[in-house]
Amino acid sequence: MDEKSTSVRKDSEPPVAAEKWGWKYHHIGIPTSEKKPNETYIPHLKFYVSGFEKSPFGIEWMRFEKDSPIHELIQRIPHVAFEVENLDFELSNRNLNILTKPNSPSKGIKVAMIEHNGAPVELIEFEKKDASG
Repeated sequence: MDEKSTSVRKDSEPPVAAEKWGWKYHHIGIPTSEKKPNETYIPHLKFYVSGFEKSPFGIEWMRFEKDSPIHELIQRIPHVAFEVENLDFELSNRNLNILTKPNSPSKGIKVAMIEHNGAPVELIEFEKKDASG
């Protein structure tokens, strides 16, 4: 991690990831065992997501099948997700503990999961659209 990230932060200061690195809050993912309305199934990862598209706070519910390949920590502990401009750069230059290598849960999206202090954190990069589209 960069040197500033280990210094003590005042209550009124934003986290280093947002303030210095430019990461933007995207959502919080909360594991659940309950079926939720309007779930979307992601077959290659064997889990369901719901709630995000209608939540003004970016709350996403995640329900996993027993044989989901998703890391066990992500299936148990809520995670916060940050949008980043360049996922490969962040993973290569921040000395992060990578739980899940970059992958694509759906078209135009690349994600990786890291762990910090026992908590999962998602980094998400969206495919850049050109000016015409």
